[in-house]
Amino acid sequence: MRKYATEFIGTFFLVFTICTTVLSGFSLAPLAIGLVLAAMVFAGGHISGAHYNPAVTLAVWIRGRLATREVLPYMAAQAAGAAAAAGLARLVIDKAPATAFQATGRHLLAALIAELLVTFALAYVVLNVATSKDHPNNSFYGLAIGFTVLAGAFAVGGVSGGVFNPAVALGASTAGLLSWSMIWVYLVANLAGGALAAVAFRALNPGDLEVPRPVEELEGEVASRSLPMSGFKKAQPA
Repeated sequence: MRKYATEFIGTFFLVFTICTTVLSGFSLAPLAIGLVLAAMVFAGGHISGAHYNPAVTLAVWIRGRLATREVLPYMAAQAAGAAAAAGLARLVIDKAPATAFQATGRHLLAALIAELLVTFALAYVVLNVATSKDHPNNSFYGLAIGFTVLAGAFAVGGVSGGVFNPAVALGASTAGLLSWSMIWVYLVANLAGGALAAVAFRALNPGDLEVPRPVEELEGEVASRSLPMSGFKKAQPA
């Protein structure tokens, strides 16, 4: 339950920041979004892995660092956090949103490609900085993840809405920032990007595919600081 609560809280503040900054017309919204994501990753990484994104959860599962039974509860907690954040953001910022983002024709294809590519980059960064055995005891994983979202939002925010996260798509659509007709684009592109990132990680790191048993199946476990977002722990050495 601690893990799911952490996923709810982290996703809540990510989506709350997105909705309030966009609704208020803050010109540096991507900066605020990248910073709050980095902060929430540092805050919750040791508990849940700090995914805050169903596409990242899918990538971590395919990579082999999340038990199958955890996938749907993680995603449910993320969706609940996003929906709650959207509702409260509209309450806090008493301002009608501008026309909801929508793309058609060639622009729709461009949005799908942009979302797939940046979500791939985000999940790829997460897997490499936060689950790789080659980055033991690192202290930069939150910044790397936040900066990836920041860069993506500046790069293609005007093309696709800069979502990169199905939970964000749900929250932003609920807040009126995105057209509901676009929801399938984000679900398909974001989940595909996460899955492809996991496949790429496994192909490029054949020596890092050993999957530890979930912490619940171990006795005498201690926290593994070498995998800050893995969702697993390792047994104490004999």
